[in-house]
Amino acid sequence: MKRSKKIKMPVPPHERHDTIRKNIISLLEEYTLTAREISHYIRIPEKDVASHLEHIKKTLNRGEERLIIESARCETCNFVFKKRDRLTNPARCPLCRGRLINPMLFSIEKRG
Repeated sequence: MKRSKKIKMPVPPHERHDTIRKNIISLLEEYTLTAREISHYIRIPEKDVASHLEHIKKTLNRGEERLIIESARCETCNFVFKKRDRLTNPARCPLCRGRLINPMLFSIEKRG
């Protein structure tokens, strides 16, 4: 007797009612989060978060809100990455070459 092959039904994508950027904005209005935490809550890859944050930063600069970025900091020597323009976390500290880096934190606040 021949076995019949089971046909797997495709899994539908996760339903989203708002856009990814709107979801990120609503999260950051309430909480201060790292890029990894944002990717976890929104269910997107962490490397995609930086590009979304760049766009959100430009969008919010025109309105009444602004994106607050707390700089990354080396855990070993307490070096603060103040002049970093990219919204990705640094891999190493330029002073001590340490890899224990506290990630950037993101939040949104109203101008006032």
